[in-house]
Amino acid sequence: MRVYNFSAGPSTLPLAVLKKAQEEFLDFAGTGMSVTEISHRDKAFEAVVRDAESLTRELLNVPDDYAVIFVQGGASTQFAAVPLNLMHGGKADYIVTGNFAKKAWQEGAIYGEAVKIGDSSDKVYTYIPDVDKLDYSPDADYVHITSNNTIFGTRYAKFPDCKAPLVADMSSEIFSREIDVTKFGVIYAGAQKNLAPAGVTIVIARRDLIQEPLKICPTMLRWKVQDENGSLYNTPPAFSIYMADLVLRDLKEKGGVKAMNEADTYKANLLYDFIDNSALFKNNVVPEFRSIMNVPFVTGDNELDAKFIAEAKKAGLVSLKGHRLVGGMRASIYNAMPVEGVKALIEFMKKFERENG
Repeated sequence: MRVYNFSAGPSTLPLAVLKKAQEEFLDFAGTGMSVTEISHRDKAFEAVVRDAESLTRELLNVPDDYAVIFVQGGASTQFAAVPLNLMHGGKADYIVTGNFAKKAWQEGAIYGEAVKIGDSSDKVYTYIPDVDKLDYSPDADYVHITSNNTIFGTRYAKFPDCKAPLVADMSSEIFSREIDVTKFGVIYAGAQKNLAPAGVTIVIARRDLIQEPLKICPTMLRWKVQDENGSLYNTPPAFSIYMADLVLRDLKEKGGVKAMNEADTYKANLLYDFIDNSALFKNNVVPEFRSIMNVPFVTGDNELDAKFIAEAKKAGLVSLKGHRLVGGMRASIYNAMPVEGVKALIEFMKKFERENG
């Protein structure tokens, strides 16, 4: 029996995509082999990579002067790749709004001066600093943000308007809202939250920024090399790219990013409206900065939280345990989470509140 999976990642995937992958698993594109078996140099697989790139460009309106590459190592590897490709002057600004934003800042400090110009840890990362009032470094090579904070359930309502190229980790919200790619120098996103199984990371980078990486940058982390080789410099995470391509096709069929944002916003509003009117459950994020992808909530009683998680699992609502840094519960309602799953969660929360409130 399929359950409703509210995991923050690896996360739920569209059922139609899973069925398509199942159908093709033993014989992909008439090759007589699984996509996990064919060479990454095979024309059938090269077509998958090109299609995934083309769909990414179409769905996000990515200009031709930007590279779109598929690399390994997750977003955490890109924490190092960003300074290794961009920190030519030895300084970069970071806005720290959660655990992964903090890790990116710490990684950047290994390679140069990573200036923390914004930090919301004073209120347990429940808000985003005012980007119009930050003291941006005039000589920064880039400004780094984490646009959606998976653990703490916040997201930027407005992006910084800065002189230096803006770099954004969009792992947990990419393809969930329309963005103007030209406002960014680099966008990167691990796939396992909103796009595909773990293993592949999308990097969208303005080509004029990535021509000369630092000399100490390993070849595998040089975005220019990956771009020049069409993401096929070495054996890529083939199955994850294949799944990403299927998800992107599914997203296009459903109306693209605009339609997905409308659906995601509707789902999130249903859940937030219930929580805000609940006598038992509470969300601590400043409303202006609430994520539509990750919704943390608590009862205020650790034992009651544990009881909720255990009983929810029995009801087919799984992976609701909050991150250890926050506790409580967290419902990750990514693109692939159907509205029926959110409604089922709300009905269970109503029942639990009646019985335990």
